[in-house]
Amino acid sequence: MNPSIAGGPQHLSAAQGREWKDEKTIAARRRWKPKLDLFYRPVTVVILQAAQVRPGLKVLDLASGMGESALALAEAVGPTGHVTATDFAHGVLEVAEEDARARGLGNIAFRQADAQELPFPNQSFDLVTCRFGVMFFPDTDKALREALRVLKPGGRAIYVAWGPEDQPLFKSTVGILTKYSQAPPRDPNGPHPFKFSAPGALSSAMSRAGFAQTREETQTIPLSWAGPPREYWERFSESAAPFRGLIEAIPEERREQAFRETLDAIGEYYDGEKLAFVGVIVVGTGIRT
Repeated sequence: MNPSIAGGPQHLSAAQGREWKDEKTIAARRRWKPKLDLFYRPVTVVILQAAQVRPGLKVLDLASGMGESALALAEAVGPTGHVTATDFAHGVLEVAEEDARARGLGNIAFRQADAQELPFPNQSFDLVTCRFGVMFFPDTDKALREALRVLKPGGRAIYVAWGPEDQPLFKSTVGILTKYSQAPPRDPNGPHPFKFSAPGALSSAMSRAGFAQTREETQTIPLSWAGPPREYWERFSESAAPFRGLIEAIPEERREQAFRETLDAIGEYYDGEKLAFVGVIVVGTGIRT
């Protein structure tokens, strides 16, 4: 492990840890990183706008993954600012660090860390950001309180979560696979991708944690995959860790049919050059007073 990536999570479930830290998942994400970065770039733009980023800010990015959002923040805060990118899986952080070096970004550091027990002093950051991570914290309330603790007075937090499962991006994959899968029912209170899809769920959680001026907004944004349907399905099946159990729970005799139907559904968004999806996201913001 790179010596700049230190520490480790203490409160993640074994199943969740296996999903995200699996070497095959990390290898797949490394493989698809350039296209994944472009795919999720519109979400990062939403974060940059909601965060009111300016040069000189000290930023903590949670659940940074391979770092597309954290690196964009580092560029936005400039040489007088600084970003600390964190994730509980050191493998993806190492991929992000390689990208930072290639781009010549010297104002970003990488730290393996548990969002529920952050290894930082009180009031260390001007801004906390988190793109598609808050849904997977086993104890969301504790993680939000930790974010509040490390924010300076007047500091802002931005969390982005997925909107309803019944949206185009997921209807063509998860919606179909669910029909064939024998995966156990989802725990509505446990970590899952759509935990904060209900209106008011994210802002209420932030208010409970002590954030002031909490606001929540649902946005529909374009998400474009620069490739054919089969390539997107290959990427999804290799690297979409939250849905691996769903895929693996499909009986062997039904897999071919399930995959064919999924591929046909994805193809409905293909214009001959790219897949033009739309995604529905929830953006929650709050201030430490």
